[in-house]
Amino acid sequence: MKTFSATPADIDKKWIIVDAEGVVLGRLASIIAMRLRGKHKPSYTPHMDCGDNVIVINAEKIQMTGKKREENFYWHTGHPGGIKERSCDPSGQAHAARQPPEPPDHDQPARLRRFRTPPRGAKPRGSGREIHEL
Repeated sequence: MKTFSATPADIDKKWIIVDAEGVVLGRLASIIAMRLRGKHKPSYTPHMDCGDNVIVINAEKIQMTGKKREENFYWHTGHPGGIKERSCDPSGQAHAARQPPEPPDHDQPARLRRFRTPPRGAKPRGSGREIHEL
């Protein structure tokens, strides 16, 4: 038996709506990255874009462990006077966490275009989409 290698005709892209209410940020990021890459499918082929389209709703209600909501994040750029700080915005964190925890490749811009976070209170369009409850 030969090893299966997906072709563009074999790839079936779906729309997946993820409800992020009460989900820990890191766990949500890993689920989004897996769905965007297509690793959840048995027909996954590393050199083909097999991933699904992902819409995250309720991104502002993400659960964060520890004191991440109250405290600021500090880092240093390495240059004199280069101390930086940032407060935590949950919806912005969900959008920033969409990048997979692996080196970028030639498919990454296409994967990131398939990720959406609608504004607060907006409902995603379309009724035939699969809702992925976490």
